[in-house]
Amino acid sequence: MAVGAILLCCLSLFAPTLAAQSNLTAQSNDQGSIASNPCVGTIERPANGTTVVAVQGYSWLDEGQKREAKLVGIGPDGTVKWVHHTGDHGMVWGYDVDPMPNGNLFVTGTTQGKTVVYEFNPRTQEHVWKETLPIEDTHDIDLINNGTQLLVANLRNYNEEENRNDDSIFVYDLQKDEVVWRWYFQNHYDSDVGGNYTKDWTHVNDVDKIGPGEYLASPRNLDQAIVINRSTGNIDMQLGSYGEKDILDKQHNPDYLESEDGTPTLLVADSENNRIVEYEKEGDGWNRTWSLGKGDDLSWPRDADRLSNGNTLVGDSKHERVMEVTPKGKVVWEFYTPWLVYDVARLPDERAESPTIADQNATGSYAFKGATEKYDAESMKQCNAYLNSIDGWADGQKPANTTTSDGTGVQDDDERNNGSLGGPDDDSGNSATSLPGFNVVVALVSLLAAAALLVRENRD
Repeated sequence: MAVGAILLCCLSLFAPTLAAQSNLTAQSNDQGSIASNPCVGTIERPANGTTVVAVQGYSWLDEGQKREAKLVGIGPDGTVKWVHHTGDHGMVWGYDVDPMPNGNLFVTGTTQGKTVVYEFNPRTQEHVWKETLPIEDTHDIDLINNGTQLLVANLRNYNEEENRNDDSIFVYDLQKDEVVWRWYFQNHYDSDVGGNYTKDWTHVNDVDKIGPGEYLASPRNLDQAIVINRSTGNIDMQLGSYGEKDILDKQHNPDYLESEDGTPTLLVADSENNRIVEYEKEGDGWNRTWSLGKGDDLSWPRDADRLSNGNTLVGDSKHERVMEVTPKGKVVWEFYTPWLVYDVARLPDERAESPTIADQNATGSYAFKGATEKYDAESMKQCNAYLNSIDGWADGQKPANTTTSDGTGVQDDDERNNGSLGGPDDDSGNSATSLPGFNVVVALVSLLAAAALLVRENRD
């Protein structure tokens, strides 16, 4: 009897806290909340971090119109955390976005006749530093070699004076303020393959450093992904070939993975084939181990990232959405971000630890299951208006705790890539042992255990 009274008393004390914890999932009408958010699709389970979407800024509706470029930060449950309107900072088109070790984002965009890259601090919504390059329409630039150099995918670079196309991959040294290495496509491909030689020949839309002196590039108009050896200048690996549309058709953003046994693997947004594919190296060729998307499941996908949990984050460009999809095609997380999704990322960046499809024993071809199919003109206009109503952090949202181990906060200065930041274990900024509800559960379990001991003592 005494034990029951103790439990009733203690449970009544914890009841308000339990109610508050349960209300965490019942969102209010704050600006960024789910209740007022027309952009949320399927949310079967929370994402394992913040999802960032780079919106290029073009609508296929109404015969096509230029729209606002922006970055959108989305919480695990679909709550909009922040919106950064890149157009307000001189950007015409928004392209690549990469997580940095210090928790910031490295962003690529273009303005009239120039390309701009900058480090963006989402906590302060400020640009830490930026660099402007005199090249046109660049879709991807990566920060490499401890933040001292830029790895650039240089497209639309026709030299009228020399009557040649100078599309290239090059490395620009920020300290020396000069190009220190360049690889020209003209030295490896004939001018009669690819796109229009004088206007947009290769359309190389992506480049990644995948190892010491190894660069993975995506010349879209050549229907292939290639690995370039910086020392020799040779193409060490090539997936696809011009005109072989059944392998790749004007692809975007290939990612390099390795299976548990070290087999080179490429995950690719196979854009014109409206699918996501994965290929494993097999002798001198490649074996397609996975295909995601059938029929009109996808419309011009341009990014696919493998997450550490084995799922894939997909940027479905013309359907204006980002999705997390299981290896067998089940959509577990979905969010809409018009107009024209270009790149997607999940924070923290865990791609280096991500498994291949073969490692997950999930090879095959799969259609989508569980998506909302919310795409229509009116819904997208409402979603776009909603996102445009948010500038910076949404009402009711705030940055996570970003203090370092010595207690100092993030400093916004001119230092590039100022090192890894000791960050929180989860998206809320709390440690893993202080997740919402954790302490309450521990307390209740402890009370029950204590009560059981009392009962046992009374029986003894």
